[in-house]
Amino acid sequence: MKKRIFVYCLCIITIFIIISSVIFDFNKSDEKKKVVLAEVAHTVFYAPLYVAIENNYFEENGIDIDLILTSGADKVTAALLSNDADIGLCGAEATIYVYNGGEKDYLQTFSQLTQKDGTFIVSRKKYKNFKLDDLKGKTIIGGRAAGMPEMTLEYALLQNGINPKNDVNIDTSIAFPAMGGTFIGGYGDFVTLFEPTASSVEKEGHGYVVASVGDLGGIVPYTSFSAKKSFISSNKDLIKSFDKAIQKGLDYVLSHNDEEVAKAIINQFPDSSLSEIKDAVKRYRKTEVWPKSTLFKKESFNHLQDIMISYGELDKKVSYDKLMYKIESH
Repeated sequence: MKKRIFVYCLCIITIFIIISSVIFDFNKSDEKKKVVLAEVAHTVFYAPLYVAIENNYFEENGIDIDLILTSGADKVTAALLSNDADIGLCGAEATIYVYNGGEKDYLQTFSQLTQKDGTFIVSRKKYKNFKLDDLKGKTIIGGRAAGMPEMTLEYALLQNGINPKNDVNIDTSIAFPAMGGTFIGGYGDFVTLFEPTASSVEKEGHGYVVASVGDLGGIVPYTSFSAKKSFISSNKDLIKSFDKAIQKGLDYVLSHNDEEVAKAIINQFPDSSLSEIKDAVKRYRKTEVWPKSTLFKKESFNHLQDIMISYGELDKKVSYDKLMYKIESH
């Protein structure tokens, strides 16, 4: 009798252990990898990223995104190098600065999010037919020196016969988050702003959107995702899954209308109306800022370095193969 009870108890314990193991393994497999993502700005320009967050594309790929704002590419790289962030979203020029600075565990780019400049030139004065020559002799609040917005602006001016050093006064001393407020406060004839800030400034009667720097500067590898070489090496599957979510976000934005995209990302912009977000999406779509693929091509990287050399920020080009991490799916 005792032996039979012992056998029964042993069977129950065994079944309990098996069930517990199955439950544990299920929960373990269902665990999501938390990723701290530092973005250089919070703008409709990054709509595919926000679509991926709001539509749970990251969750589908086993990733839990913790999005933090670190205004300025220099701040993004600092967050990555200090391990305060895992992945950064900013201009790929930042990876070149870090590499040329001698950092052993330097940054590598693995996915592209935008293919054109996302800023718009906002004027204090209303123009019937704005021309770039109208910038001559005027003060432009242009953003951080040697950052992608500032370098692309100067490149666009050069391409259109305007010397950014002599023909205009570009002020690079204003911190990125303060550019709109400084312009509203009365300083400067022009300012370059992302959406929805540009439309907001126009709607409030403080200025007029007169041109797209994206249209002026053409195709450039403007914003991309990067991480420390060691992080990528240790998390190859994660990087691949992250890229999948971003690609799905791009696909959604390119295949849905402006209102659908605006509705998908409206929660990311609590201070803006749906119509404002819709107009911003429309403006960016017209400029064709979003690429069809996350693939960051060699030609794009070389063009970026041409812009940096033209700006005087780079003496010689850095190897594409060193600073680009190629995802297998690409």
